[in-house]
Amino acid sequence: QVQLVESGGGLVQAGGSLRLSCAASGRIFSINAMGWHRQAPGKQRELVARITSGGSTNYADSVKGRFTISRDNAKNTAYLQMNSLKPEDTAVYYCNADGVFAMVPGTLSVKQDDYWGQGTQVTVSS
Repeated sequence: QVQLVESGGGLVQAGGSLRLSCAASGRIFSINAMGWHRQAPGKQRELVARITSGGSTNYADSVKGRFTISRDNAKNTAYLQMNSLKPEDTAVYYCNADGVFAMVPGTLSVKQDDYWGQGTQVTVSS
């Protein structure tokens, strides 16, 4: 069973920094892309940043120049370094891994699927 576990959220003042981590566990052979999405109260979930296995990245316009996504393929872990945080960055941040190629538990078969973490709260005070 593939699981994504996020960590690093919390409360920070405007202008501060936080670093989120997302570790994928399970019998994983490869992951196409990992990303971070966020959802603020009353708003739709939106993509924040995404990184492919080859290192290509894309960011939401609202975070360009402030956030940096990185990835350790050997550890199946993605990171989101968030600097110059603003109150409008306040949201629950969700990690996503798509194109995960992994063993099906209890079998000898493999499958490809997408997975989400449970979310971590980021609160930026003004």
